[in-house]
Amino acid sequence: MKVLLLKDVKSLGKAGEVKEVADGYGKNFLIGKGLALHATTEVLNRHKSEQKKLALKEEEEIAKAKELAEKLNSTKLTIRHKVGANDQLIGSITNKEISEELEKQFSIMIDKKNISIDNKIKHIGIFEVSCKLGHSISAVLKIDVIAG
Repeated sequence: MKVLLLKDVKSLGKAGEVKEVADGYGKNFLIGKGLALHATTEVLNRHKSEQKKLALKEEEEIAKAKELAEKLNSTKLTIRHKVGANDQLIGSITNKEISEELEKQFSIMIDKKNISIDNKIKHIGIFEVSCKLGHSISAVLKIDVIAG
């Protein structure tokens, strides 16, 4: 009997593969536990169309991420922060603050978890931080910290 695996099955295959298995194993274990479906032409065609939809959706996400990366690479974010003596900031600039300022100034929404600051920003100047945008696409954002 041929089955389409819905989930990874140890020693048999990964999700999405069509495998030939014994009738009892296929009906009682794989299909019974929801790990597979009987591989009829209807089921296979439905699976192929779902895979095409997922591929198109992924392509759209990659295109949006690349577009956002280009926008971030050309953007210079200005952050006003309280300053003490010798141009030292009171506190430091956090990724949460960067995320909020991006949303306020440019209407760009990036989760604070996806912004990584290599060295703490504790004084006035221009700094670069990297932003992960998904699908192994990242961007470098320039930040201008000024006294506020």
